[in-house]
Amino acid sequence: MPVEILMPALSPTMEEGTLAKWLVKEGDAITSGMVIAEIETDKATMEFEAVDEGTMGKILVAEGTEGVKVNAPIAVLLEEGESASDIGTPKAAPAKTEAKAEAKPAAEPAKAEAPKAAPAAEGQRVFASPLARRIAKDKGLDLSAIAGSGPRGRIVKADVEGATAAPKAAAPAPASPAAAPAAAPAKPAMPTGADANTVMKMFEGRTYEEVKLDGMRKTVAARLTEAKQTIPHFYLRRSVELDALMAFREQLNGQLAARGVKLSVNDFIIKASAMALQKVPDANAVWAGDRILRLKPSDVAVAVAVEGGLFTPVIKDAHLKSLSALSAEMKDLATRARNRKLAPHEYVGGSFAISNLGMFGIENFDAVINPPHGSILAVGAGIKTPVVKQDGTIGVANVMSMTLSVDHRVIDGALGAEFLAAIIENLENPLAMLA
Repeated sequence: MPVEILMPALSPTMEEGTLAKWLVKEGDAITSGMVIAEIETDKATMEFEAVDEGTMGKILVAEGTEGVKVNAPIAVLLEEGESASDIGTPKAAPAKTEAKAEAKPAAEPAKAEAPKAAPAAEGQRVFASPLARRIAKDKGLDLSAIAGSGPRGRIVKADVEGATAAPKAAAPAPASPAAAPAAAPAKPAMPTGADANTVMKMFEGRTYEEVKLDGMRKTVAARLTEAKQTIPHFYLRRSVELDALMAFREQLNGQLAARGVKLSVNDFIIKASAMALQKVPDANAVWAGDRILRLKPSDVAVAVAVEGGLFTPVIKDAHLKSLSALSAEMKDLATRARNRKLAPHEYVGGSFAISNLGMFGIENFDAVINPPHGSILAVGAGIKTPVVKQDGTIGVANVMSMTLSVDHRVIDGALGAEFLAAIIENLENPLAMLA
């Protein structure tokens, strides 16, 4: 039977996307793993690969369509021997329009989609791709005993490749009726404050430009609103003297100039934080709903401003990398973030993040924790400041303000203070970071 191709979830935060470009047309032969479309998520433009094989029977969503919901049909794939007349009238994926929708009764609660369909019962029709059927026949597999991971429980190539032949199971005895599991609570709508129409009425007669929200801005708004509402933030503030670090940086850059390497202050902050996470391992943790996960490696996320929002690419195993390696990786991640070319695995994870606004002249600020991280370090600008030296005399030092925002569910006050002190110790004694 014709198979619906559904809008995939190509990033952890994706709820809808834009079908940027079709790379195939109706009538084209499709093979498993073939790139058939480019889809713009809330973070980047990603390639979409087919999980099945057949012929592209009908494209339901045109190129450039925005607001296509995850798991909505976008095309129909025909199996061997099927034709366009077998498609019927599939329901196209809903797309956003500028017109206001009429008021409708509340929709029925969405059914949670099972990650993998149960094996077919005795006598029930088994849906499988032609390739999966051929592999199963060669291996002597009983398709009715295999759970499908494709659309609508369809058995695809990946389901049969790792399976081994087994005797056909007898039909299970009818189970006694059981209460249906409670439906998962619906995800709350993104808080927006006052209704849009109410706000616009307040500015009737005034000139303004209405800015349409893209996927990234919606995601930033939803996640940070959730973070401030659900995470019990507290803040720890310290200042760090940078004179030793600046002199050491200048010396290293002079020696590395021939290799085209130029270290930034941010590179030292990443290294100092990664080493501090190893020195204070209890702070290298994330909140996981009903438990805390303590990580072994230092995976450090770094906020990168891009047009319309921000990314937090993650440098994995930062404690094991040299300053020059950290610098090169950070430059590459930042460049690809600004071009929206990061893959999801490059901006997911980490237990801790750094947000540096010092280059914009900001002296100090409080950053919002990016869940599930346990903390985030807000870094301000280095400023020439009068200080009292150890011998009691007054001098001038380059001083930088740091604020550690902490999730109190994960890190308590004393532990957060210990972690921040370890970061500052590394920055004020930069040579020790190379030992």
